Amino acid sequence: MTYDDEISLVLGLVFWVMLALVVAGSLVLAVLAGKTGGRWFIIGSAALLLVAVVMVGVPHPEAPPVIEAVVALASVAISAFGGSPAVKTVLALATRQVEEGSAGGILIAAPEAEGDGRTREVLRGGLTIGVLERIATSASILAGVPEAIAVVIAIKGVGRFSELGASEAQERFIIGTFVSLGWAAVCGALAHLAW
Repeated sequence: MTYDDEISLVLGLVFWVMLALVVAGSLVLAVLAGKTGGRWFIIGSAALLLVAVVMVGVPHPEAPPVIEAVVALASVAISAFGGSPAVKTVLALATRQVEEGSAGGILIAAPEAEGDGRTREVLRGGLTIGVLERIATSASILAGVPEAIAVVIAIKGVGRFSELGASEAQERFIIGTFVSLGWAAVCGALAHLAW
């Protein structure tokens, strides 16, 4: 092995260790954002995620398969754990305050209530649906089959169609879906480029 080969090997290893640290930092911040609800954690996670995408988007040295796999799997984990805090942060910034129900949905005025203050909960199970949606989206991009995202969107839309009568539900569904899919697409792109 020549001196130049050794230097290339060391630089390649430094690159991949730095990338792994950036991805790990993004994952830790995404998990903290989900646990604490802190907006700054998800903003930090998003910033590190974008740094990682830029790192793998420029020409970079070949990585050992183990490191590629770890970065790809961590990217899918960031997709799953960070999407919900990202959605909540954007919804808090974009919509008027909407009260959350006990089953994870939102409370809206019941149509039969006519001003007496009764509510009903819609879009229940959004957290679980969102995690599954983001994993499917990231995994389909990682696998090189982004067309599968259309199936994910169709299933989600059909499953939620009956609950989208209230304007509060419509705007939360649209904003939440776009943010969730965007987050998952960035994570999937990172996983795909790193693999």
